[in-house]
Amino acid sequence: MTIKEFTDNFRKAFGDKPYLPIALWHSNEPVSLTVKANGCIFKHLNLLTEGGKVSLNADNIGCGGGKLYCGYSEMPEFVPNFVSSKERYKQSPELVVDIIESMEIRRADNTYLNFARIDTLDSFDEIEGLIFLATPDVLSGLFTWACYDRNEPDVVSTLFGSGCSNVITQTVNENINNGYRSFLGFFDPSARPYVDKNILTFSIPMSRFKTMLKTMPESCLFDTHAWAKVFKRINEI
Repeated sequence: MTIKEFTDNFRKAFGDKPYLPIALWHSNEPVSLTVKANGCIFKHLNLLTEGGKVSLNADNIGCGGGKLYCGYSEMPEFVPNFVSSKERYKQSPELVVDIIESMEIRRADNTYLNFARIDTLDSFDEIEGLIFLATPDVLSGLFTWACYDRNEPDVVSTLFGSGCSNVITQTVNENINNGYRSFLGFFDPSARPYVDKNILTFSIPMSRFKTMLKTMPESCLFDTHAWAKVFKRINEI
């Protein structure tokens, strides 16, 4: 399926209001000369939803955690104490170290981590995953679609982590492992200010999305009574 065919199907399934997903992939050449944003990498989100492109690397990521989860540094020494004592997201530095080690964060093999809205790309060839910015009603459709052809209890997973670990680390790792899980995320209070209050993320690795492209027209998203009601509410003015 081409990107055009997918975006047409996405609009048929969800309507014109929801955001098209954002693709992520690595390369040794940038697709954009991205200016460093001090702090959270999700300061770039508005640009991406408007059709711009972003290329991150070790020099233009302005957050120590973001640099870690994007694969461009080891864990900064301050992170365990910062996450436990300052942010108070974990009870102790030891719990922070334990959860980060369990993520098995891989160092990036390429210079750049790129992001672009899917309709600005020519093909799925280099894409490692897709990030959907979704309201509860859209999440309902994405979740049901992801569960359509599989019964594993973790086919959609919600794992503790920063916003960037949810949408980048977990998605990239799952794709490398040829996995089937999709990830519900953006519960991180530090990342929440950079999305609308009614938005969460649903990230699908390409290893899974290749199959979901085929099952989309078969799922409840097309020609079912229940989804038609949700579709109408999603697209109400």
